[in-house]
Amino acid sequence: MTRHEETGAALLSVLLLVAVMAVIAATALDRLTLATRIAGSAATVDQGRAYAFAAEQIALRRVGELVRRDPAKLTLAGDWLGRDFTLPLPGGTGRARLADANNCFNLNSLAAETAPGRLSQRSGAIAQFGELMVLLGIDRGEALGIAGAAADWIDSDGNDGPLGAEDGVYRSMQTSYLPANRKMADPSELRAVRGVTPKIYARLRPWICVLPVADPVRLNVNTLAPEQAPLIAMLMPGQIAIGDARAALAARPAGGYGSSVRFWEASSLARLDPGDIAEQTGVTSRWLALTVNVTMGDGFLTAESLIDANGGAPAAGQAAPAIVRRDWGESD
Repeated sequence: MTRHEETGAALLSVLLLVAVMAVIAATALDRLTLATRIAGSAATVDQGRAYAFAAEQIALRRVGELVRRDPAKLTLAGDWLGRDFTLPLPGGTGRARLADANNCFNLNSLAAETAPGRLSQRSGAIAQFGELMVLLGIDRGEALGIAGAAADWIDSDGNDGPLGAEDGVYRSMQTSYLPANRKMADPSELRAVRGVTPKIYARLRPWICVLPVADPVRLNVNTLAPEQAPLIAMLMPGQIAIGDARAALAARPAGGYGSSVRFWEASSLARLDPGDIAEQTGVTSRWLALTVNVTMGDGFLTAESLIDANGGAPAAGQAAPAIVRRDWGESD
């Protein structure tokens, strides 16, 4: 090999080494950038969660004030329902909103807890859920099938109820699975129930909820909006017209109804004899929902919390309100 060839080979080796080092340096820099971004995102999420926790404490104090003002009645006084409250955050923005979590169909009401962990179907609630679906424009046959299947999904036994579905039905599906046979933890579980299509679920989602209790639905007629009249009409299947329920809600006094009896005495409902159904309406609310949205730079965080206004006590005003459930991220 000539001296000129040796010089060329050495130069080629140096260039190859420089290229390899450049690739290594670029890879290391890229990983460092990614690690920095991940660390920054984690810090933003942690800060956002801290702000969400602070918003919860503010909301708990606000709910406590509402309860202390009148433990026997919760009304729209104070313009608190569905209103966005701005949170003054350094380096970001935040919004918090309270909603009445009583005013929905609690899917867990489809079964009664007859003993700890033992759930039995509640026929009245099944009929009400079916009626709600019919009022929302869902075919009656589909509605009754979904209501029965949802009750079977929750109840403890493995026996098919009327129009229901248990293990055998779900095992025979192309993608087989089993019903939970316990209380639902999130409304999205309804999507796994036989007969619930994406279209039906989307229609139902604004009207349903999941509370940590299997008690019958109890609506607050002092916070229900006239647009939520189907929730009243479902209580007595086939007997209450949506227009009559809407009129009773629209006729609500400025200070709210003093009792559920006064509500049923409204002119549009006076012809009815609600009987025990009257107990499914009230003038106070145990459950409230808090939604907090925090924005920090490019980061965005949503927290949804369920507040027990009774704080676990039998009645309002006996204990401080408490957070009983918290979910991170937007609901479906």
